Amino acid sequence: MTSCENAKNKAKLGGGEKRIAEQHEKGKLTARERIALMVDADSFEEFDLFMRHQCTNFGMEDTVFDGDGVVTGSATINGRVVYIFAQDFTVFGGSLSKTYAEKICKVMDMALKNGCPLIGLNDSGGARIQEGVDRFGRLRRDLLAQRDGQVV
Repeated sequence: MTSCENAKNKAKLGGGEKRIAEQHEKGKLTARERIALMVDADSFEEFDLFMRHQCTNFGMEDTVFDGDGVVTGSATINGRVVYIFAQDFTVFGGSLSKTYAEKICKVMDMALKNGCPLIGLNDSGGARIQEGVDRFGRLRRDLLAQRDGQVV
């Protein structure tokens, strides 16, 4: 196995094997498991697997995970292209950071640009307070607009 494949496999563990086991003990699936159950086999293409938060407050610079707690990408369901984000509770309880919000906004933009459905699978403890909640303005605006049936 190449070092690139090793890095991808490690990144796909999210918060690690211990936290994955804790998810399973609670009867919950991981973000990638939930996606795999929904989409056509081998169709999921992940985006931004190696993105990490940039927070340096409260010792956060010492704890980083590739992907930063949200899995984003595209796939097909019954042959139709969809864009997906799934919050990963194994990383900081699925809490939202600025990088995480940027990943979701990117996949939202791609779905809109390509006229494809967007699917969001939520499993989150809320905002990552260490970064301050004011940093998530665009995501909040876009999600509220979608709720109200507006095009963003």
